[in-house]
Amino acid sequence: MGRFAWGELYMKIVVSACLMGESCKYNGLDNYHRALVEACERTGTEVLLVCPEVFGGLPTPRKPSEIVNGEVRTCEGVSVDQEFRLGAQCALDMCEQAGGPEEIAACILQDRSPSCGAGHIYDGTFSGTLTAGNGVFVDLLLRHGYRVIPASEFDPSMLEHCPQHSNPTLPHG
Repeated sequence: MGRFAWGELYMKIVVSACLMGESCKYNGLDNYHRALVEACERTGTEVLLVCPEVFGGLPTPRKPSEIVNGEVRTCEGVSVDQEFRLGAQCALDMCEQAGGPEEIAACILQDRSPSCGAGHIYDGTFSGTLTAGNGVFVDLLLRHGYRVIPASEFDPSMLEHCPQHSNPTLPHG
């Protein structure tokens, strides 16, 4: 995982790797988001791919995990909190090395995930029920001033209207 870029760079965003077709989801599949991929290609957006779970050393595939009373646990009750938090910190470090919130226009992340969920995550009962909250990576991003957009709220026009940071010689707009 790392960078995904097309043509001249107009802006820089962070994206959950599974949305760009990386098979890093807990079940070994991806969450390919065609509109996002095509918008990045059309706008020449530089994409930094992240998967905090993989960065934290968890395998793919792996047991489903949810946040249970503030701790990330698998469906079997095993704590994977340390791996999730380590991976979230590694992903944040990557963002900071790429210029931080001043250079990264937005972070477009997979909904409901215990790492990348923004606004709503699974409630820890492994029943598919959602509750208000953020994944551990999103919590870190928000504390450090990043703009987070859940994948379900992504609209391709967002990339055309995001602040442009990567090339100061290009007009902003």
